[in-house]
Amino acid sequence: MSTLSELIQDRSRLDRRSIEWLHQLVGDWQVVSDLSFADLLLCIPMGEEDFLIVAHCRPSTGATVYYEDVVGRLIPAGRRRLLRQAMERGVPVRATEPRWIGAHAVREDAIPVIHDGQTIAVISRQANLGITRTSSRLELNYVEAADAICGMIARGEFPQPDSPRGSRRGAPRVGDGLLRLGLDGEVLYASPNALSCFHRLGIIGDLTGKVLAEAVTEVLEGSSSVEESLPLVLTGRAALRAEVEAHGVVVSFRAIPITENGQRRGAVLLCRDVTEVRRQELELLTKDATIREIHHRVKNNLQTVAAVLRLQARRSDNPEVRSALGDAIRRVSTIALVHDMLSQIIDEIVDFDTLFVRVLRLSADVAAGEGHVRTEVQGRFGEVPADDATALAVVLTELVTNAVQHGLGREGGTVVVSAERDGQALEVTVRDDGRGMEEGSVLGGLGTQIVSTLVRGELGGTIEWRPADGGGTEVVVRARIGDAR
Repeated sequence: MSTLSELIQDRSRLDRRSIEWLHQLVGDWQVVSDLSFADLLLCIPMGEEDFLIVAHCRPSTGATVYYEDVVGRLIPAGRRRLLRQAMERGVPVRATEPRWIGAHAVREDAIPVIHDGQTIAVISRQANLGITRTSSRLELNYVEAADAICGMIARGEFPQPDSPRGSRRGAPRVGDGLLRLGLDGEVLYASPNALSCFHRLGIIGDLTGKVLAEAVTEVLEGSSSVEESLPLVLTGRAALRAEVEAHGVVVSFRAIPITENGQRRGAVLLCRDVTEVRRQELELLTKDATIREIHHRVKNNLQTVAAVLRLQARRSDNPEVRSALGDAIRRVSTIALVHDMLSQIIDEIVDFDTLFVRVLRLSADVAAGEGHVRTEVQGRFGEVPADDATALAVVLTELVTNAVQHGLGREGGTVVVSAERDGQALEVTVRDDGRGMEEGSVLGGLGTQIVSTLVRGELGGTIEWRPADGGGTEVVVRARIGDAR
């Protein structure tokens, strides 16, 4: 299925700014659908007669008209007249009679979408009349608010340029709670769910006729922090979001100012009790902070172990002991590098390409000794889970160190590490241009044993040593990254 932008660009002549306006409208029109108890179809003109459906929104407050996907379809010939009238007149137009779909009647309106004084599209608002509803105060206020916003769409005043764009968990929707505010911020109507939200904040009784900002201020006296945008939101003066916390309850607000020809006429205010949502977010933040602190402490402890081993190596007169302790220091330092990176990120996912730059430098510099060694990295490792990152880092440290010490020796040379990633499948080749493997040689050192154990056990893969084309040795590691083993 094509995206909104692709459909518009392929099938219309709208400019970039008009397309962006339609994107903003579609990103914010769920509230119109819910207030209207109706489906919304965004239609763009195709030539003189046809209209193409490029977006569809279903209401969460009522029954939908379309259970199938209609995006990409043309409006049937018998229904184009209403849309054409809305485009020509530049005002919302309602069908004189409902149309029937099977046993259900559908009421339809056409709302022109105005941008920069031009009609760039039409919204077909279709309400399923097959579900019988009494004309309660809630429904009447919902529909009046929807009609006011539709009028703003037809005047080019909605979506509002200063409305919040970023997603925020727990953002209120129509069904969570709705208030209609007058010009001075007085409450004209509050839905039952909205009253429940304010009752939890400590505001008891009917809100109708009260200035909302004053009522909320009373329960916030002595509060340590209040969002700067809160007064603008509670009076409906700006299309913003804000939160209020009182008595251990957090309520999220979203204001939609109602304007007419640039003059503010009131506002629609949506509210939702997000106490549980914020509590869960706090628990996650606390958990993330704890995990990062653990990684930080593990890194510090490993560095302490490496420092102790380094002191021990300096005191030893036995070259073999110093060499063995040096290898141990390198392995411990590699693991410490992984934990250092994990202590700086939120997710337990490592950007291994960034990590490997540090691992490669550590391995080559320590192992090179007197010889000049050049290292090169080709391809990308991608993101690697923390459990695999430690094992993979140790494996590559051992392979690079082995290539420098035993493959290149004092003469120096080049070590090339190539990575190929395809989903969970990772293939890494470590190649040197040194003296190469002697025929019949047996690889049975401690480093080789560590590498083989980690590759087969921790990474669920295979490892192969072989002579490289043109001289030298190459080692190929194939592993499944992030695979459940």
